[in-house]
Amino acid sequence: MSVSMLELKNMCKYFSRVVANDRVCLEIFPGEIHALLGENGSGKTTLMNCVYGLYTQDEGKIIWQGKELKNNNILTAIEKGIGMVHQHFMLVQNLTVLENIILGLPSGKGPFLDRKNAAKKVREVLQTYNLKIDLDAKISDMPVGLQQWVEIIKVLCLNTKLLILDEPTASLTPEDIKELFKFLKEFTSKGNSVILITHKLEEVLRVSDRVTVLRDGKLIKTQDTKDVDKQTLAGLMVGRDIRIAEKKEFNHTDEVILEVKGLEAPKNNGTKALKGISFTVKAGEVLGIAGVAGNGQTELAEVLCGLRNAAGGSVHLKARDITNYSPRQLTELNIAHIPEDRHHTGLILEFSIKENAMIGLYYRSPYSTGVKINHKYISNHTEQLVKEYSIKTPDIDTQIRLLSGGNQQKLILARELSKNPDLIILSHPTRGLDIGAAEFVRQQILKQRERGTAVIYISGEIEEIFNISDKVAVFFEGQIVGIKSVKDIDQKTVGLMMAGSYNSNETSTHSSSSFLKQKKGASRV
Repeated sequence: MSVSMLELKNMCKYFSRVVANDRVCLEIFPGEIHALLGENGSGKTTLMNCVYGLYTQDEGKIIWQGKELKNNNILTAIEKGIGMVHQHFMLVQNLTVLENIILGLPSGKGPFLDRKNAAKKVREVLQTYNLKIDLDAKISDMPVGLQQWVEIIKVLCLNTKLLILDEPTASLTPEDIKELFKFLKEFTSKGNSVILITHKLEEVLRVSDRVTVLRDGKLIKTQDTKDVDKQTLAGLMVGRDIRIAEKKEFNHTDEVILEVKGLEAPKNNGTKALKGISFTVKAGEVLGIAGVAGNGQTELAEVLCGLRNAAGGSVHLKARDITNYSPRQLTELNIAHIPEDRHHTGLILEFSIKENAMIGLYYRSPYSTGVKINHKYISNHTEQLVKEYSIKTPDIDTQIRLLSGGNQQKLILARELSKNPDLIILSHPTRGLDIGAAEFVRQQILKQRERGTAVIYISGEIEEIFNISDKVAVFFEGQIVGIKSVKDIDQKTVGLMMAGSYNSNETSTHSSSSFLKQKKGASRV
Protein backbone atom coordinates (compact mmCIF):
# COMPACT_ATOMS: atom_id res chain seq x y z
CA MET A 1 0.00 0.00 0.00
CA SER A 2 1.01 3.69 -0.41
CA VAL A 3 1.72 6.27 2.28
CA SER A 4 -1.10 6.37 4.81
CA MET A 5 -3.83 8.99 4.55
CA LEU A 6 -4.49 8.91 8.31
CA GLU A 7 -2.37 7.57 11.15
CA LEU A 8 -3.35 7.47 14.82
CA LYS A 9 -0.58 6.99 17.38
CA ASN A 10 -1.26 5.88 20.97
CA MET A 11 -4.66 7.60 21.15
CA CYS A 12 -6.16 7.88 24.66
CA LYS A 13 -9.48 9.38 25.72
CA TYR A 14 -10.91 9.41 29.25
CA PHE A 15 -14.36 10.27 30.60
CA SER A 16 -14.07 10.53 34.37
CA ARG A 17 -13.18 6.98 35.51
CA VAL A 18 -14.08 5.48 32.13
CA VAL A 19 -11.20 4.75 29.73
CA ALA A 20 -12.77 5.03 26.27
CA ASN A 21 -9.57 4.67 24.23
CA ASP A 22 -6.39 3.15 25.58
CA ARG A 23 -3.28 3.73 23.38
CA VAL A 24 -4.98 2.88 20.10
CA CYS A 25 -2.89 2.89 16.91
CA LEU A 26 -4.46 2.83 13.45
CA GLU A 27 -3.46 3.47 9.82
CA ILE A 28 -5.83 4.23 6.95
CA PHE A 29 -4.56 4.06 3.36
CA PRO A 30 -5.90 5.77 0.22
CA GLY A 31 -8.50 3.75 -1.67
CA GLU A 32 -9.46 1.38 1.16
CA ILE A 33 -12.65 0.62 3.05
CA HIS A 34 -11.53 0.03 6.62
CA ALA A 35 -14.03 -1.53 9.04
CA LEU A 36 -13.80 -0.53 12.70
CA LEU A 37 -15.38 -3.38 14.63
CA GLY A 38 -16.14 -3.82 18.32
CA GLU A 39 -18.69 -4.30 21.04
CA ASN A 40 -20.75 -1.43 22.43
CA GLY A 41 -18.46 0.63 24.63
CA SER A 42 -15.31 -0.58 22.88
CA GLY A 43 -14.38 2.98 21.89
CA LYS A 44 -15.07 2.95 18.13
CA THR A 45 -17.19 6.10 17.91
CA THR A 46 -15.12 7.94 20.53
CA LEU A 47 -11.95 7.33 18.51
CA MET A 48 -13.54 8.64 15.33
CA ASN A 49 -15.03 11.64 17.16
CA CYS A 50 -11.45 12.54 18.06
CA VAL A 51 -10.41 12.26 14.39
CA TYR A 52 -13.37 14.44 13.35
CA GLY A 53 -12.60 17.03 16.04
CA LEU A 54 -15.71 16.56 18.17
CA TYR A 55 -13.48 15.42 21.03
CA THR A 56 -9.88 16.23 21.82
CA GLN A 57 -7.74 13.23 22.67
CA ASP A 58 -6.10 13.27 26.11
CA GLU A 59 -2.96 11.58 24.75
CA GLY A 60 -1.65 10.53 21.35
CA LYS A 61 -1.23 12.01 17.89
CA ILE A 62 -3.37 12.36 14.75
CA ILE A 63 -1.23 12.31 11.60
CA TRP A 64 -2.97 13.48 8.41
CA GLN A 65 -1.12 12.86 5.15
CA GLY A 66 2.21 12.86 6.96
CA LYS A 67 1.63 15.96 9.13
CA GLU A 68 0.42 16.06 12.73
CA LEU A 69 -2.96 17.70 13.32
CA LYS A 70 -2.47 19.82 16.44
CA ASN A 71 -5.45 21.39 18.24
CA ASN A 72 -7.78 19.47 15.95
CA ASN A 73 -11.39 20.64 15.76
CA ILE A 74 -14.33 20.10 13.42
CA LEU A 75 -13.47 23.03 11.13
CA THR A 76 -9.86 21.86 10.81
CA ALA A 77 -10.97 18.29 10.08
CA ILE A 78 -13.42 19.45 7.39
CA GLU A 79 -10.78 21.71 5.78
CA LYS A 80 -8.41 18.73 5.59
CA GLY A 81 -11.07 16.57 3.91
CA ILE A 82 -12.36 14.51 6.83
CA GLY A 83 -16.11 13.99 6.91
CA MET A 84 -18.32 12.03 9.29
CA VAL A 85 -21.90 10.80 9.06
CA HIS A 86 -23.21 10.08 12.52
CA GLN A 87 -25.49 7.24 13.54
CA HIS A 88 -28.26 9.68 14.46
CA PHE A 89 -28.98 12.00 11.54
CA MET A 90 -28.41 15.73 11.94
CA LEU A 91 -30.99 17.04 9.48
CA VAL A 92 -33.56 19.84 9.81
CA GLN A 93 -36.83 18.07 9.11
CA ASN A 94 -38.83 21.05 7.81
CA LEU A 95 -36.15 22.12 5.32
CA THR A 96 -35.52 20.72 1.84
CA VAL A 97 -32.61 18.53 0.80
CA LEU A 98 -30.80 21.46 -0.81
CA GLU A 99 -31.38 23.73 2.19
CA ASN A 100 -29.93 21.10 4.54
CA ILE A 101 -26.84 20.75 2.35
CA ILE A 102 -26.37 24.52 2.07
CA LEU A 103 -26.24 24.77 5.87
CA GLY A 104 -22.86 23.04 5.81
CA LEU A 105 -21.35 24.81 2.80
CA PRO A 106 -19.29 28.03 2.82
CA SER A 107 -20.99 30.91 1.04
CA GLY A 108 -19.30 33.09 -1.55
CA LYS A 109 -21.61 35.95 -0.56
CA GLY A 110 -20.46 36.49 3.00
CA PRO A 111 -23.41 36.26 5.42
CA PHE A 112 -25.89 35.69 2.58
CA LEU A 113 -26.88 32.36 1.07
CA ASP A 114 -25.40 31.56 -2.31
CA ARG A 115 -28.16 29.20 -3.35
CA LYS A 116 -27.33 29.17 -7.06
CA ASN A 117 -23.68 28.16 -6.69
CA ALA A 118 -24.52 25.76 -3.86
CA ALA A 119 -27.04 23.99 -6.07
CA LYS A 120 -24.44 23.82 -8.85
CA LYS A 121 -21.91 22.25 -6.47
CA VAL A 122 -24.44 19.66 -5.26
CA ARG A 123 -25.39 18.68 -8.81
CA GLU A 124 -21.71 18.22 -9.70
CA VAL A 125 -21.31 15.82 -6.78
CA LEU A 126 -24.46 13.93 -7.76
CA GLN A 127 -23.18 13.59 -11.33
CA THR A 128 -19.71 12.46 -10.19
CA TYR A 129 -21.14 9.54 -8.24
CA ASN A 130 -24.22 8.94 -10.43
CA LEU A 131 -26.62 9.72 -7.61
CA LYS A 132 -30.19 10.92 -8.04
CA ILE A 133 -32.18 12.74 -5.40
CA ASP A 134 -34.89 15.43 -5.41
CA LEU A 135 -33.18 18.54 -4.04
CA ASP A 136 -36.54 20.24 -3.45
CA ALA A 137 -38.01 17.41 -1.35
CA LYS A 138 -38.61 18.06 2.34
CA ILE A 139 -36.63 15.88 4.72
CA SER A 140 -39.78 15.10 6.73
CA ASP A 141 -41.34 13.53 3.63
CA MET A 142 -38.39 11.26 2.88
CA PRO A 143 -37.83 7.64 3.98
CA VAL A 144 -34.86 6.91 6.22
CA GLY A 145 -32.86 5.40 3.35
CA LEU A 146 -32.94 8.69 1.42
CA GLN A 147 -32.18 10.75 4.52
CA GLN A 148 -28.99 8.68 4.88
CA TRP A 149 -28.00 9.76 1.36
CA VAL A 150 -28.64 13.43 2.19
CA GLU A 151 -26.16 13.13 5.07
CA ILE A 152 -23.59 11.52 2.77
CA ILE A 153 -24.08 14.13 0.03
CA LYS A 154 -23.65 16.91 2.61
CA VAL A 155 -20.23 15.50 3.45
CA LEU A 156 -19.25 14.89 -0.20
CA CYS A 157 -19.94 18.54 -1.04
CA LEU A 158 -17.14 19.50 1.37
CA ASN A 159 -14.52 17.76 -0.83
CA THR A 160 -14.19 14.85 1.57
CA LYS A 161 -11.27 12.46 1.14
CA LEU A 162 -11.90 10.35 4.24
CA LEU A 163 -15.53 9.42 4.89
CA ILE A 164 -16.37 8.10 8.37
CA LEU A 165 -19.71 6.28 8.61
CA ASP A 166 -21.06 5.39 12.06
CA GLU A 167 -23.44 2.40 11.89
CA PRO A 168 -24.77 3.55 8.49
CA THR A 169 -27.02 0.53 7.83
CA ALA A 170 -28.94 0.52 11.14
CA SER A 171 -32.26 1.61 9.57
CA LEU A 172 -31.80 0.59 5.93
CA THR A 173 -33.50 -2.10 3.86
CA PRO A 174 -31.36 -4.76 2.13
CA GLU A 175 -31.75 -2.88 -1.17
CA ASP A 176 -30.65 0.39 0.45
CA ILE A 177 -27.58 -1.36 1.89
CA LYS A 178 -26.71 -2.78 -1.52
CA GLU A 179 -26.84 0.71 -3.07
CA LEU A 180 -24.74 2.16 -0.23
CA PHE A 181 -21.99 -0.45 -0.62
CA LYS A 182 -21.95 0.10 -4.37
CA PHE A 183 -21.35 3.80 -3.74
CA LEU A 184 -18.55 3.10 -1.23
CA LYS A 185 -16.69 1.06 -3.84
CA GLU A 186 -17.08 3.90 -6.35
CA PHE A 187 -15.94 6.48 -3.79
CA THR A 188 -12.77 4.59 -2.85
CA SER A 189 -11.95 3.83 -6.50
CA LYS A 190 -11.11 7.53 -6.83
CA GLY A 191 -8.39 7.29 -4.17
CA ASN A 192 -10.62 8.27 -1.27
CA SER A 193 -10.96 6.23 1.91
CA VAL A 194 -13.82 5.03 4.13
CA ILE A 195 -13.90 4.09 7.80
CA LEU A 196 -16.98 1.98 8.48
CA ILE A 197 -17.91 1.83 12.17
CA THR A 198 -20.05 -1.25 12.67
CA HIS A 199 -20.74 -4.32 14.75
CA LYS A 200 -22.27 -6.30 11.87
CA LEU A 201 -19.88 -9.06 10.91
CA GLU A 202 -21.59 -9.85 7.61
CA GLU A 203 -21.11 -6.27 6.41
CA VAL A 204 -17.44 -6.26 7.39
CA LEU A 205 -16.80 -9.39 5.31
CA ARG A 206 -18.90 -8.14 2.44
CA VAL A 207 -17.49 -4.67 1.81
CA SER A 208 -14.26 -3.92 3.71
CA ASP A 209 -10.63 -4.35 2.64
CA ARG A 210 -9.19 -4.40 6.16
CA VAL A 211 -10.70 -4.62 9.61
CA THR A 212 -9.57 -3.33 13.00
CA VAL A 213 -11.07 -4.80 16.16
CA LEU A 214 -11.35 -2.81 19.39
CA ARG A 215 -12.26 -4.26 22.78
CA ASP A 216 -12.59 -2.31 26.04
CA GLY A 217 -10.94 0.69 24.38
CA LYS A 218 -7.87 -1.24 23.26
CA LEU A 219 -6.65 -2.29 19.83
CA ILE A 220 -6.95 -6.08 19.53
CA LYS A 221 -5.96 -6.67 15.91
CA THR A 222 -5.85 -5.21 12.40
CA GLN A 223 -6.05 -7.68 9.54
CA ASP A 224 -6.92 -8.04 5.86
CA THR A 225 -10.60 -8.97 5.64
CA LYS A 226 -9.91 -11.77 3.17
CA ASP A 227 -7.91 -13.58 5.87
CA VAL A 228 -10.68 -13.72 8.51
CA ASP A 229 -14.13 -15.26 8.85
CA LYS A 230 -17.20 -14.43 10.90
CA GLN A 231 -16.32 -16.73 13.78
CA THR A 232 -12.78 -15.33 14.06
CA LEU A 233 -14.05 -11.76 14.11
CA ALA A 234 -16.69 -12.56 16.74
CA GLY A 235 -14.02 -14.10 18.97
CA LEU A 236 -11.71 -11.11 18.58
CA MET A 237 -14.55 -8.67 19.23
CA VAL A 238 -16.00 -10.14 22.42
CA GLY A 239 -13.09 -12.20 23.75
CA ARG A 240 -15.37 -15.07 24.65
CA ASP A 241 -17.63 -17.66 23.08
CA ILE A 242 -21.09 -16.45 22.07
CA ARG A 243 -23.70 -19.06 22.84
CA ILE A 244 -26.57 -18.76 20.39
CA ALA A 245 -29.86 -19.54 22.13
CA GLU A 246 -31.96 -22.10 20.32
CA LYS A 247 -35.45 -21.04 19.35
CA LYS A 248 -37.55 -24.03 20.31
CA GLU A 249 -40.52 -25.27 18.32
CA PHE A 250 -43.51 -22.92 18.23
CA ASN A 251 -45.40 -23.74 21.44
CA HIS A 252 -48.00 -21.05 22.13
CA THR A 253 -51.36 -21.68 23.75
CA ASP A 254 -54.72 -20.69 22.29
CA GLU A 255 -55.09 -17.89 24.83
CA VAL A 256 -55.21 -14.55 23.01
CA ILE A 257 -53.28 -11.98 25.04
CA LEU A 258 -53.54 -9.03 22.66
CA GLU A 259 -56.13 -8.33 19.97
CA VAL A 260 -55.92 -5.25 17.78
CA LYS A 261 -58.86 -4.45 15.49
CA GLY A 262 -58.98 -1.79 12.78
CA LEU A 263 -56.50 0.43 14.63
CA GLU A 264 -56.00 3.94 13.29
CA ALA A 265 -53.69 6.64 14.63
CA PRO A 266 -52.30 9.96 13.39
CA LYS A 267 -48.71 11.07 12.89
CA ASN A 268 -47.51 14.20 14.65
CA ASN A 269 -48.40 16.24 11.55
CA GLY A 270 -52.00 14.96 11.59
CA THR A 271 -51.77 12.59 8.62
CA LYS A 272 -52.58 8.91 9.10
CA ALA A 273 -49.82 6.74 10.54
CA LEU A 274 -51.94 3.60 11.05
CA LYS A 275 -54.67 2.69 8.58
CA GLY A 276 -56.89 -0.07 9.93
CA ILE A 277 -54.31 -2.38 11.55
CA SER A 278 -55.56 -5.77 12.81
CA PHE A 279 -53.70 -8.70 14.39
CA THR A 280 -53.61 -10.98 17.45
CA VAL A 281 -50.79 -12.23 19.67
CA LYS A 282 -51.20 -15.36 21.78
CA ALA A 283 -49.49 -16.41 25.00
CA GLY A 284 -46.00 -17.71 24.26
CA GLU A 285 -45.97 -16.22 20.75
CA VAL A 286 -43.53 -13.72 19.24
CA LEU A 287 -44.97 -11.52 16.51
CA GLY A 288 -42.18 -9.84 14.58
CA ILE A 289 -43.08 -6.55 12.91
CA ALA A 290 -40.83 -5.76 9.96
CA GLY A 291 -40.65 -2.52 8.05
CA VAL A 292 -38.50 0.43 7.11
CA ALA A 293 -38.63 3.18 9.74
CA GLY A 294 -41.47 5.63 9.19
CA ASN A 295 -44.15 3.19 8.06
CA GLY A 296 -46.26 3.17 11.23
CA GLN A 297 -44.34 0.80 13.53
CA THR A 298 -43.33 3.57 15.95
CA GLU A 299 -46.89 4.87 16.18
CA LEU A 300 -48.21 1.34 16.77
CA ALA A 301 -45.86 0.86 19.73
CA GLU A 302 -46.82 4.26 21.12
CA VAL A 303 -50.55 3.50 20.92
CA LEU A 304 -50.08 0.11 22.59
CA CYS A 305 -48.06 1.74 25.39
CA GLY A 306 -50.36 4.70 25.94
CA LEU A 307 -48.00 7.31 24.50
CA ARG A 308 -50.28 8.14 21.55
CA ASN A 309 -54.08 8.08 21.30
CA ALA A 310 -55.82 5.90 18.73
CA ALA A 311 -58.17 7.69 16.35
CA GLY A 312 -60.15 4.55 15.59
CA GLY A 313 -60.33 0.82 16.15
CA SER A 314 -59.70 -1.00 19.43
CA VAL A 315 -57.06 -2.72 21.53
CA HIS A 316 -57.97 -5.59 23.86
CA LEU A 317 -55.72 -7.22 26.48
CA LYS A 318 -57.10 -10.61 27.59
CA ALA A 319 -60.52 -9.56 26.22
CA ARG A 320 -60.45 -6.27 28.17
CA ASP A 321 -60.77 -3.07 26.14
CA ILE A 322 -57.66 -0.99 26.93
CA THR A 323 -57.90 1.47 24.03
CA ASN A 324 -56.31 4.81 24.96
CA TYR A 325 -55.37 3.74 28.47
CA SER A 326 -52.61 5.81 30.09
CA PRO A 327 -49.04 4.48 30.38
CA ARG A 328 -49.45 3.91 34.14
CA GLN A 329 -52.71 2.01 33.64
CA LEU A 330 -51.06 -0.22 31.04
CA THR A 331 -48.01 -0.80 33.24
CA GLU A 332 -50.29 -1.92 36.06
CA LEU A 333 -51.90 -4.40 33.64
CA ASN A 334 -48.48 -6.07 33.22
CA ILE A 335 -47.42 -4.56 29.89
CA ALA A 336 -43.69 -3.94 29.49
CA HIS A 337 -42.16 -1.60 26.91
CA ILE A 338 -38.61 -1.46 25.52
CA PRO A 339 -38.71 1.86 23.63
CA GLU A 340 -37.15 2.69 20.29
CA ASP A 341 -35.26 5.72 21.61
CA ARG A 342 -33.63 4.67 24.85
CA HIS A 343 -32.17 8.13 25.50
CA HIS A 344 -35.41 10.10 25.24
CA THR A 345 -38.05 7.56 26.24
CA GLY A 346 -36.37 4.77 28.18
CA LEU A 347 -33.90 6.58 30.44
CA ILE A 348 -33.17 9.85 32.22
CA LEU A 349 -29.53 10.31 31.28
CA GLU A 350 -28.60 12.57 34.20
CA PHE A 351 -30.00 10.05 36.71
CA SER A 352 -27.99 7.22 38.22
CA ILE A 353 -28.39 3.55 37.35
CA LYS A 354 -30.27 3.02 40.60
CA GLU A 355 -32.68 5.88 39.89
CA ASN A 356 -33.30 4.67 36.32
CA ALA A 357 -34.00 1.15 37.61
CA MET A 358 -37.04 2.42 39.52
CA ILE A 359 -38.66 4.47 36.74
CA GLY A 360 -42.33 3.52 36.58
CA LEU A 361 -42.03 1.46 39.76
CA TYR A 362 -41.12 4.00 42.43
CA TYR A 363 -44.70 4.47 43.72
CA ARG A 364 -45.33 0.76 44.24
CA SER A 365 -44.57 -1.46 47.19
CA PRO A 366 -41.85 -2.57 48.01
CA TYR A 367 -40.10 0.33 46.22
CA SER A 368 -41.92 2.78 48.49
CA THR A 369 -44.28 2.89 51.42
CA GLY A 370 -46.74 5.73 51.14
CA VAL A 371 -44.67 8.80 50.29
CA LYS A 372 -41.40 7.30 51.54
CA ILE A 373 -38.96 5.73 49.09
CA ASN A 374 -37.41 2.44 50.24
CA HIS A 375 -33.82 3.21 49.20
CA LYS A 376 -32.37 0.05 50.76
CA TYR A 377 -34.68 -2.21 48.75
CA ILE A 378 -34.07 -0.25 45.55
CA SER A 379 -30.28 -0.49 45.99
CA ASN A 380 -30.43 -4.24 46.62
CA HIS A 381 -32.81 -4.73 43.69
CA THR A 382 -30.59 -2.71 41.35
CA GLU A 383 -27.46 -4.60 42.44
CA GLN A 384 -29.28 -7.84 41.64
CA LEU A 385 -30.29 -6.60 38.17
CA VAL A 386 -26.74 -5.42 37.43
CA LYS A 387 -25.39 -8.85 38.35
CA GLU A 388 -28.10 -10.86 36.57
CA TYR A 389 -27.92 -8.86 33.34
CA SER A 390 -24.11 -8.43 33.36
CA ILE A 391 -24.30 -4.62 33.24
CA LYS A 392 -20.79 -3.15 33.19
CA THR A 393 -20.62 -0.20 35.57
CA PRO A 394 -18.33 1.07 38.34
CA ASP A 395 -21.32 1.15 40.73
CA ILE A 396 -25.09 1.68 40.78
CA ASP A 397 -24.69 5.39 41.58
CA THR A 398 -22.94 6.04 38.25
CA GLN A 399 -24.86 8.28 35.85
CA ILE A 400 -26.49 6.15 33.16
CA ARG A 401 -25.16 8.46 30.40
CA LEU A 402 -21.62 7.23 31.13
CA LEU A 403 -22.51 3.64 30.19
CA SER A 404 -22.25 2.25 26.66
CA GLY A 405 -25.42 1.88 24.59
CA GLY A 406 -25.43 -1.87 25.15
CA ASN A 407 -25.29 -1.53 28.94
CA GLN A 408 -27.97 1.17 28.88
CA GLN A 409 -30.21 -1.18 26.90
CA LYS A 410 -29.53 -4.02 29.33
CA LEU A 411 -30.75 -1.86 32.21
CA ILE A 412 -33.99 -1.00 30.41
CA LEU A 413 -34.48 -4.69 29.63
CA ALA A 414 -33.76 -5.66 33.24
CA ARG A 415 -36.19 -3.07 34.60
CA GLU A 416 -39.03 -4.01 32.28
CA LEU A 417 -38.65 -7.80 32.49
CA SER A 418 -38.43 -7.68 36.29
CA LYS A 419 -42.15 -6.83 36.18
CA ASN A 420 -42.91 -10.39 34.92
CA PRO A 421 -45.11 -9.00 32.14
CA ASP A 422 -47.94 -10.69 30.23
CA LEU A 423 -47.12 -8.62 27.12
CA ILE A 424 -43.80 -7.14 26.02
CA ILE A 425 -43.52 -4.54 23.26
CA LEU A 426 -39.97 -4.11 21.97
CA SER A 427 -39.01 -1.45 19.44
CA HIS A 428 -35.65 -2.03 17.76
CA PRO A 429 -34.18 -3.48 20.97
CA THR A 430 -30.82 -4.41 19.41
CA ARG A 431 -30.27 -1.28 17.32
CA GLY A 432 -26.64 -0.25 17.70
CA LEU A 433 -25.83 -3.28 19.85
CA ASP A 434 -22.90 -5.60 19.25
CA ILE A 435 -23.25 -9.33 18.66
CA GLY A 436 -22.85 -10.23 22.34
CA ALA A 437 -25.36 -7.68 23.66
CA ALA A 438 -27.84 -8.47 20.84
CA GLU A 439 -27.67 -12.19 21.60
CA PHE A 440 -28.20 -11.47 25.30
CA VAL A 441 -31.38 -9.52 24.45
CA ARG A 442 -32.56 -12.40 22.26
CA GLN A 443 -31.96 -14.95 25.02
CA GLN A 444 -34.00 -12.93 27.49
CA ILE A 445 -36.92 -12.58 25.07
CA LEU A 446 -36.93 -16.31 24.33
CA LYS A 447 -37.02 -16.99 28.07
CA GLN A 448 -40.09 -14.77 28.31
CA ARG A 449 -41.65 -16.62 25.40
CA GLU A 450 -41.11 -19.93 27.20
CA ARG A 451 -42.92 -18.66 30.30
CA GLY A 452 -45.95 -17.78 28.18
CA THR A 453 -45.42 -14.07 27.62
CA ALA A 454 -46.83 -12.55 24.44
CA VAL A 455 -44.18 -10.57 22.55
CA ILE A 456 -44.34 -7.88 19.86
CA TYR A 457 -40.88 -7.47 18.36
CA ILE A 458 -40.45 -4.45 16.07
CA SER A 459 -37.28 -4.34 13.96
CA GLY A 460 -35.95 -3.32 10.57
CA GLU A 461 -33.43 -6.19 10.66
CA ILE A 462 -34.98 -9.04 8.66
CA GLU A 463 -32.58 -11.74 9.86
CA GLU A 464 -33.22 -10.73 13.46
CA ILE A 465 -36.98 -10.95 12.92
CA PHE A 466 -36.65 -14.47 11.54
CA ASN A 467 -34.33 -15.61 14.33
CA ILE A 468 -36.73 -14.72 17.13
CA SER A 469 -40.27 -14.58 15.73
CA ASP A 470 -43.00 -17.16 15.20
CA LYS A 471 -44.92 -14.91 12.82
CA VAL A 472 -43.92 -11.82 10.88
CA ALA A 473 -46.13 -8.86 9.95
CA VAL A 474 -44.76 -6.50 7.31
CA PHE A 475 -45.63 -2.80 7.51
CA PHE A 476 -45.70 -0.42 4.57
CA GLU A 477 -47.24 3.07 4.57
CA GLY A 478 -49.25 2.48 7.74
CA GLN A 479 -50.74 -0.84 6.69
CA ILE A 480 -49.98 -4.48 7.25
CA VAL A 481 -49.29 -5.96 3.84
CA GLY A 482 -48.98 -9.51 5.07
CA ILE A 483 -48.78 -11.72 8.15
CA LYS A 484 -47.18 -15.13 7.81
CA SER A 485 -45.46 -17.79 9.84
CA VAL A 486 -41.68 -17.45 9.44
CA LYS A 487 -41.78 -21.03 8.13
CA ASP A 488 -43.94 -19.97 5.20
CA ILE A 489 -42.08 -16.92 3.91
CA ASP A 490 -38.45 -16.13 3.07
CA GLN A 491 -36.29 -13.15 3.98
CA LYS A 492 -35.99 -11.90 0.39
CA THR A 493 -39.77 -11.64 0.05
CA VAL A 494 -40.04 -9.75 3.33
CA GLY A 495 -37.30 -7.35 2.18
CA LEU A 496 -39.16 -6.64 -1.06
CA MET A 497 -42.39 -6.06 0.86
CA MET A 498 -40.65 -3.65 3.22
CA ALA A 499 -39.36 -1.66 0.24
CA GLY A 500 -42.79 -1.53 -1.39
CA SER A 501 -41.87 -3.60 -4.41
CA TYR A 502 -43.63 -6.92 -3.86
CA ASN A 503 -47.00 -7.81 -5.32
CA SER A 504 -48.55 -11.18 -4.56
CA ASN A 505 -52.08 -12.12 -3.66
CA GLU A 506 -50.84 -15.22 -1.88
CA THR A 507 -48.54 -13.73 0.76
CA SER A 508 -51.00 -12.48 3.35
CA THR A 509 -53.33 -14.47 5.51
CA HIS A 510 -54.37 -11.47 7.57
CA SER A 511 -53.99 -8.23 5.66
CA SER A 512 -55.53 -4.83 6.31
CA SER A 513 -55.02 -3.60 2.76
CA SER A 514 -54.41 -4.60 -0.78
CA PHE A 515 -50.84 -5.52 -1.60
CA LEU A 516 -48.03 -3.23 -2.49
CA LYS A 517 -47.34 -1.63 -5.75
CA GLN A 518 -43.92 -0.21 -6.49
CA LYS A 519 -43.70 3.28 -5.09
CA LYS A 520 -41.60 5.36 -7.38
CA GLY A 521 -38.44 6.51 -5.66
CA ALA A 522 -39.43 4.91 -2.34
CA SER A 523 -35.97 3.83 -1.38
CA ARG A 524 -33.65 4.68 -4.24
CA VAL A 525 -31.24 7.54 -4.64
